[in-house]
Amino acid sequence: MSATDATALARHAGQLWAEMLRHPPVDDGPRIPDPVDIARIFALAWAELALFHRHHVAALQQAWLQDLQAVLQRVMDRAGGGAVEPVALPEPGDRRFQDPAWGEDPRFDALRQAWAVTVRRLRELFAAVTRLSPRDRRKLDFYLRLYLNAICPANFPATNPTVLRRALETRGESLQRGLVHLLEDLARGHGRLRIRTTRHEPFRLGETLATTPGKVVLRNRLMELIQYAPATETVHRRPLLIVPPWINKYYILDLRPNNSFVRWAVAQGLTVFLISWANPDETLRDVTFEDYLREGPLAALEAIRTQTGEPEANVIGYCIGGTLVACMLAWLAARGERRVRAATFFTALTDFEEPGDLGVFIDEDQLARLESYMARRGYLDAAYMQTVFALLRDVDLIWNYVINNYLLGNDPPAFDILYWNDDSTHMPCMMQSFYLRRFYLENALARPGALTLLGEPLDLGRIRNPCYMLATLDDHIAPWKSVYRGALRFGGPVRFVVGQSGHIAGVINPPAAHRYGYYVGRRRLPDPERYLASASFHPGSWWPDWYRWLRRHAGPQVAARDPAKGPLPPLDDAPGRYVRVRRVD
Repeated sequence: MSATDATALARHAGQLWAEMLRHPPVDDGPRIPDPVDIARIFALAWAELALFHRHHVAALQQAWLQDLQAVLQRVMDRAGGGAVEPVALPEPGDRRFQDPAWGEDPRFDALRQAWAVTVRRLRELFAAVTRLSPRDRRKLDFYLRLYLNAICPANFPATNPTVLRRALETRGESLQRGLVHLLEDLARGHGRLRIRTTRHEPFRLGETLATTPGKVVLRNRLMELIQYAPATETVHRRPLLIVPPWINKYYILDLRPNNSFVRWAVAQGLTVFLISWANPDETLRDVTFEDYLREGPLAALEAIRTQTGEPEANVIGYCIGGTLVACMLAWLAARGERRVRAATFFTALTDFEEPGDLGVFIDEDQLARLESYMARRGYLDAAYMQTVFALLRDVDLIWNYVINNYLLGNDPPAFDILYWNDDSTHMPCMMQSFYLRRFYLENALARPGALTLLGEPLDLGRIRNPCYMLATLDDHIAPWKSVYRGALRFGGPVRFVVGQSGHIAGVINPPAAHRYGYYVGRRRLPDPERYLASASFHPGSWWPDWYRWLRRHAGPQVAARDPAKGPLPPLDDAPGRYVRVRRVD
């Protein structure tokens, strides 16, 4: 290592030490994943294996040892010029093994096959565990997957051919840069590792992201309401309100001009209003889910009526924003009020019985520990949800960057969606506890009358509004089958669309990109798999399909509305103030 490199490392190490002295890590937060829960699950699994499946365990152990012997023998035979089939290989398309050396070099071929047979035998071993509850069975599968991905040979410098080649080519500079990146990320997390997944420099709110012009026309403690400037001379009479999730910032719907759903919707002749949620701190610790309903979409609808003179609006809800919209529609139905004409849901759960792998993190014991932590701080730290979502896709969102940033010494690429993902928000203590308990743990929204908000018992079956519901096939946050089961509970007509890709890319899919496709069935069937099998496939973006549906509910054309000239005086230019508050630095 050169003197310059040594100086750079010493400087970054000193910066990390100084940062940890200023902000010493306080181990009072919930660990993710929870080691207590991991120990409990594997203790139950091993106990069952020891009591009821001892012969199965012994047989698999012997089979695993024989597999490893076969791997070594076949690799040696191949090195000697023989043509032999591998004992086992990673799943097709696994990007961790793209380097040709994994197949051409006998040493790395042996490592790859040894890991593959270990994965296969451990999965077979724990598949015999049948006495766990469905919730614990999902946890066992999830924790096992995390472990198997963690021990992949691609994750270690001495067993990754790409890393070794780069280190030789750069005379070790790539590893030195990787160590610098590691120290920087430790300093960024005040002693805890916060992996940088994208470069921040190219992205500036209001300049390169969230650039659709508009005005903030309402502000309260929980949200700003943005009205976007028209792009057409006339617009549909009925305005559109977008309710994004408050787990992240709204500008996922207004990234760059070429992939902004907001800009595209404005270009279709819609008067678009959008809620930009506040990024709370401890001063909002007592804010409730009811407050989000009252001061969010209900306050927005009242302001929209004042601003446009229209008694009804159309509404979009995304993720938890969609759950809130469903609550609002049920609340309005209980009161016999018609403030919403038609509603759209983007990847939003209303039936939480099968929440996917997110359910791994939600049970009585884990929730009690989380509530104790939130009570001390007044909020759930944004980093918690970031870590949870990263664990749901650990290969792509954790190990991919460990290899790229630390082992290869590369900077992460600039990617707008990952910049947005890194710009997370806190969750108020009272709201988050209610949401996790009443929705995830108890599934109260799916049971008529089990959930009461603002004095009204909610029943999804009383919602008669026409609804457009988008789910996505690879969604790891709102599984499409669960979204579909929730749709079956609505009392009005539902156009259910299943898009390709996942929770973000399946939604942010502009027509000009010519990516993916979507499925639409003609009638709601009780079984989601039967629905999908009977649905017709359409290539490309679902956005035009949604607009064709919406314009039937959007009313005739009227003169375009200038947000600067309405009854509500503009408070700021879009994107407003709240979106600029960062809680994760």
